[in-house]
Formats: sequence, C-alpha cells, structure tokens
Amino acid sequence: MPVYRDEAVILRTHKLGEADRIVTMLSRSHGKIRAVAKGVRRTSSKFGSRLEPFMVADVQLYKGRTLDVITQAETLGSYGADISADYSSYTAANVMVETADKVTEDAGSAEQYLLLVGGLRSLARQEHPSGLILDSYLLRSLSIAGWAPSFGACAVTGAPGPHSAFVVQMGGMVSDAVAPPGSPRLDPETLDLLEALLAGNWERADASGRKARGQASGVIAAYTQFHLERGLRSLEHVDRGAQVG
Repeated sequence: MPVYRDEAVILRTHKLGEADRIVTMLSRSHGKIRAVAKGVRRTSSKFGSRLEPFMVADVQLYKGRTLDVITQAETLGSYGADISADYSSYTAANVMVETADKVTEDAGSAEQYLLLVGGLRSLARQEHPSGLILDSYLLRSLSIAGWAPSFGACAVTGAPGPHSAFVVQMGGMVSDAVAPPGSPRLDPETLDLLEALLAGNWERADASGRKARGQASGVIAAYTQFHLERGLRSLEHVDRGAQVG
C-alpha cells in the first residue's frame, strides 16, 4: 500500500475499539487527514503521547480503504502539556483547532497549517495574552480562507475610512451612508487593535487596553461564527479574563 509522510497538527482524537484511536490532523501538504492510530491507548504504545491534541508531529502513514493508518510519529512541537496546564491557553487552543477543523473542511493549505502551529507555539510559551493570540489567529485564519474583514475602506462602497460602524454581514467597517440603523460602533482604539491583530503587529496589540480588547473580541467572535455558519462550541468556554495578561 502507498506510504507517505507529512508534518501535522493534531486537532482531535476519538476512541476506536479497545486500544485504537481515530486521529484528525491538519497537515502541511495533504490537508486534513483522518487516520487510525493502532494500539495507542495501550500503556506500551511507543507514540500515543505524540498524537494528542495540540501536538505537532512528523507522521508516516499508509493509505487505507476508508481511513489511513499511522505507522510512525515523531514529535516536532510538544505544546500539549504546557497549553493544558493553563486554563486560558487551553480554552483558546480548543477554539483554534476547532476553527482549523472547520475552515479546512475540504482541503488544507500550508498557510493554515503554519498559522495554527505558530499560534499553538505562542500559547505554549505564553508570548502574549491568550485572548489576543486567539483573536489574531481567528482573523488571520478567516483571511486565508477568503473572508478577510475590511477595517479601513468601507466594505460596501470602498469609501476611504476611518469609519465607525462594523457590520458582520457586510464584511467589516462600513460608511454611515450604508450602515443599517443600530449598527455596532467601534472606537478608534478598538479599530487600531483589530488592524494590529490582523497584521500580526504584536507591539500595538500588547499595548491595547482592556476595553478595546473586550470590544474587539466580541466583533471577532461574531464575524467568525457568521462565516463558519456553524457555531464554535468551544468558544463559549474561552477565558476572556486572560485578555489583559
């Protein structure tokens, strides 16, 4: 049977029988992979711990009739333990892998893979407040998927900003001429934070205040769930108190 290798982030696992697991992974070159890891729930398993959520591994698989089978796994990024030890990082990571699972429903991309690996590494190392890491990941993942929000020019008319009305259904910031009555209004600091998170400008993002972070998180959560069309179950468990860091 054909054998192949790839780098992959473990998104989730499910028990299969008494000793096996089905592992869902986002790979660098083969998109999303669902494969069987045989015997990994036995204490004698050589690579069970390498195939836990949030881990990054170099995996070897062979093609199966329904599911591929993992034959080898070597750790590339051991982020699971550090992320799981911190509740805010753990809840943020769960949203990130659930989002990755949904935006790569049909196929993956190297960009999505590298973005997720970078986000999980940043959470494990606590490089920034976990809420900011999550929000930046969501904006950038949606952008890679083709749903980049507009934070400058009007998303409808193209009129140059800055604008204050944000309308999820219209694609971002819109001018007063097209903003529906009662549209949410963002203050300049929130808008600056959103732009920084989308660009990955951590100096600006880390300097933001509590109010801006709270407003930005609400906007990003609404925008994400609108475009994914299905709610993110893990999002309701996120520890937003960690926004301040």
